[in-house]
Amino acid sequence: MKEKEYDYLVVGAGLFGSVFAHEMTKRSKKCLVIDKRNHLGGNVYCEEKEGINVHKYGAHIFHTNDKRIWDYVNQFASFNNYINSPLSLSKGKLYNLPFNMNTFYQLWGTQTPQEAKAIIDEQVAKYGTKSPKNLEEQALSLVGKDIYETFIKEYTEKQWGKKATELPAFIIKRLPVRYTYNNNYFNDRYQGIPIGGYNTIINGLLKGIETKTNVDFFKEREQLEGLADKIVYTGKIDEFFDYKHGQLEYRSLRFENELHAIENYQGNAVVNYNDSSFAFTRIIEHKHFEFGKQSKTIITKEYPEAWDPSKEAYYPINNDKNQGVYQEYKKESQKLSNVIFGGRLAEYRYYDMHQIIASSLTKVEEILGIEK
Repeated sequence: MKEKEYDYLVVGAGLFGSVFAHEMTKRSKKCLVIDKRNHLGGNVYCEEKEGINVHKYGAHIFHTNDKRIWDYVNQFASFNNYINSPLSLSKGKLYNLPFNMNTFYQLWGTQTPQEAKAIIDEQVAKYGTKSPKNLEEQALSLVGKDIYETFIKEYTEKQWGKKATELPAFIIKRLPVRYTYNNNYFNDRYQGIPIGGYNTIINGLLKGIETKTNVDFFKEREQLEGLADKIVYTGKIDEFFDYKHGQLEYRSLRFENELHAIENYQGNAVVNYNDSSFAFTRIIEHKHFEFGKQSKTIITKEYPEAWDPSKEAYYPINNDKNQGVYQEYKKESQKLSNVIFGGRLAEYRYYDMHQIIASSLTKVEEILGIEK
């Protein structure tokens, strides 16, 4: 039997595939990485415009509590000290996020944790319920009426394209409330943006590895599958199995970029637009991720959209129906010894960047454990 040209064909050049290929190449395995887009990096890809690294597929802020993952990414890039402190615009007024003492002062004029907690507790008792049946009831039971109506209701309805009363309660498992004056969105110990953008990390991971862009795995499937002993697949799992158990559902996003001939548009990297009168959910001003001093600025308006196969799949709709369909595909995937499924689309779950990297490293370790 003729020996195949590669040990691994990696379908998808995002973080999962890039980390996997890097680790296997270090261990003398030959990898080919392909992607149907015209660039490497998946959704963390940055496009340089006017000297600004534009996060092409939405804001990506690296954060983790895992020192092993932090040390891992720091092999490929130096990180700045960016702290994510988004603002939220509601009914013409700006508030700090996440919900903290600054937010409560802006909302009610409260100055002590006791005052703020008393208002939230009173509203939860008045409007909440012990067994929330939908997202609205869940939110009211967690934070009360004012926070729900000011920050959650209209934003969430735009995000999911449905009324909050029609959305399942599990979408909001918890709503962190801080009784300190702390605008740092994440609690993680390590946080920042790679200096020079995320392409620095991807280029470091894939250095010396053969890559091909503008390659659609499904258009050349037979030929591509014949190239390698094993396939690492990071695309949509239902597409891999030709939708035999039905199509999984997602929410999509549309991004509109604007170049402004001013130094500073909004004074912050991320501003949420809660009101339904704005079709977009937030405006990202990219230069603030890297403390840019350029004379111009680029902003991106982020519009949630209904998904169809012609659009990018961003957020899995994890209701019972879709989870049932996914479990059928997962059973199919477990029957294939020569295909490794990994990443957001192949596992039908939302991952943060540090979780994707950890998942890929774990998969490599599992395989090496089997092969020893």
